[in-house]
Amino acid sequence: MASGKSTIGPILANTIGWGFYDLDKEIEKRKGKKIKEIFDEKGEAAFRATEREVLMEISSGINLIISLGGGTMADQKNITLMKKKGKIIYLHATAESFYYRLKYKTNRPTLIGKNKEILPDKDLRNRIEELLNYRKKFYDQADYTIKTDGISIGQTVDSLAKIILKEL
Repeated sequence: MASGKSTIGPILANTIGWGFYDLDKEIEKRKGKKIKEIFDEKGEAAFRATEREVLMEISSGINLIISLGGGTMADQKNITLMKKKGKIIYLHATAESFYYRLKYKTNRPTLIGKNKEILPDKDLRNRIEELLNYRKKFYDQADYTIKTDGISIGQTVDSLAKIILKEL
């Protein structure tokens, strides 16, 4: 979440001549609702089931860059599917970077309080740390980890293009 996937993904896909999907945007398009609305109306479990279904469908294509939602990797079934279909690249940033990228965002269901309120700074920082700590065991299964703190989008895209083209 907020690692730059939705920004970097389409640029990378264009650079190497591949197709691009943003999984969250694809879910929103198919459901006709924002992710936050799906979470609010159906709950996280229903959202995650839809997420897996759409991921399975779009990952059947070839030469694709798929930008995942922040929690997609926190499901071993998704990881197994993705490893069968391609390579997983983790865009890594520090908790502090995530805090600054997310502190004014209101569309992130996992970062909203129980009463749908924006979390105070301390609680937001704690929630980001909790998510990163919980998801670490999943993110560590990525085939490649690219650190993004202090690195320009262009440099990140160049690094990723080299990795992908080397894999071909």
